[in-house]
Amino acid sequence: MRRLLILLIALVALPVLAPVATGAVTATTGARCSAPAVTAPPGARVESVTAVHETGGTVTFPPQPPAPAPPPISGVPAYCDITVTLTHPGANDHVRVKVLLPESGWNGRFQAVGGSGYAAGDFGAPLIGAVKAGYAAASTDAGHSLSFVDASWALNADGKVDLPLLRDFASSAPHETAVVGKQVARTFYGRGPAYSYWNGCSTGGRQGYMEAQRYPTDFQGIVADAPAIGWDRFAVATLWPYVVQNQQHTFLTSCEYEAFNAAAVKACDGLDGIRDGVIGDALHCHYDPRKLIGTTIVCGGKPLTITAAAADVVARIWKGPATSAGTKLANGPLPGAGFDGLSAPVTGDDGNPTWQPFVIAAEWVRNFLERRPGADLSTITYPEFTRLFRQSQAEYHDIIGTDDPDLSAFARAGGKLLTFHGLADQLIPTRDTVDYRHRVEQTMGGSKQVDRFYRLFLAPGVAHCGGGGPTPADPLAAVTAWVEHGTAPDTLPATVPGTNTTRDLCRYPLTSHYTGGDPADPADYRCIRA
Repeated sequence: MRRLLILLIALVALPVLAPVATGAVTATTGARCSAPAVTAPPGARVESVTAVHETGGTVTFPPQPPAPAPPPISGVPAYCDITVTLTHPGANDHVRVKVLLPESGWNGRFQAVGGSGYAAGDFGAPLIGAVKAGYAAASTDAGHSLSFVDASWALNADGKVDLPLLRDFASSAPHETAVVGKQVARTFYGRGPAYSYWNGCSTGGRQGYMEAQRYPTDFQGIVADAPAIGWDRFAVATLWPYVVQNQQHTFLTSCEYEAFNAAAVKACDGLDGIRDGVIGDALHCHYDPRKLIGTTIVCGGKPLTITAAAADVVARIWKGPATSAGTKLANGPLPGAGFDGLSAPVTGDDGNPTWQPFVIAAEWVRNFLERRPGADLSTITYPEFTRLFRQSQAEYHDIIGTDDPDLSAFARAGGKLLTFHGLADQLIPTRDTVDYRHRVEQTMGGSKQVDRFYRLFLAPGVAHCGGGGPTPADPLAAVTAWVEHGTAPDTLPATVPGTNTTRDLCRYPLTSHYTGGDPADPADYRCIRA
């Protein structure tokens, strides 16, 4: 689990930058980094204004337990660090919005950065990266901690769900970040941003979709990657692998999980015309894990034979949550996605493996559904899982569902929404995003109509928010060109991490197909309909 948590924080904290100038601007005369130079919207208060002049232009960051510190960012200009606070009538909240403004070289744009897990935002590397690229940038804590694994804020002193704080996290705080950030930039520079962008992955992706649905004029361009669409379902659905193992009384080793994944990759590799160790079209991979029954693998230096019980666990996980009668409730991960965090064991301090639920799901079920932070989730039966799933839908869909397919207001406002989602995402099922896209098409007149303002790109072999396969190098640059120059992206340039291999991702529903030649040359692929 520790390895997964480190991966999660590292991935979602990576800033995706588009350092394209629209005309550098310096703070107007007298608009120095001081409290009188900054004003906040009604209902908000400027809490602090600090001029930051980093020695050598390099900014370092503290550790983000359980992950290490993000890498330092060099070349950072002097900037103004502003904290604005908000409270809401009838709520016991104290929402912070952090706004960073480059003192010179502002590119005329505003960028709000999203959060991860239960953290509504990130006040560290993403904001600094945006400032380095010339943006006025902002993020929020939504009135609670910036820890992505901690939902203890869910319950008030009476043990009831703090609904105002949940609404801050779900929708209010990201919207207020847009309002506050643009207003602070306007007073500091003497004019408002020419363009405003949202940039986020995972929770940040969900927030981006929420903005398009509920506040369609906040941002002209939205990058919303690997989005946790339908949080009320996702936050319970990802508990399913843990429930399956407990109910089937079958706990697989990491070796077994890796064997099933390797077998799926071997069986489905080549669907895109090239055998490169990656499932290029995982949506059409239908590998049956029962084919591995009886196979002997080596695990820890010892032979281990794959059993029918192990294959059944994997089949149930891939199929996704269902009722006891077999009615589908939600999607599962695609073949080829890793099992770390959802199912694979964690080595304890004593050297023995232990199986833990996915932390996001565990926090949601314990705090928001059971209202018992210490609740034992290992005894949840299949009928109880169905009850929890439907309880979450009934109580929280209207608050944090974030799956309204009617994006007509966003489209009318001229907004552009761009998403990439890894086909090997082990945490947020890729099919959730694909299903949502189909619902938007059904609601808004078909694929061609929707492509005018909303485009989806699926990344073969890519894990949650990046890594493992060709990951888009700069989706924010793509949405910027779309918004400001009308250049709609048909492909997204992507790079395999740690290599010089590049490959263009195709606009859904097209997939990249190898035509022969150099496998590392994007020119030797073409986008076709699978």
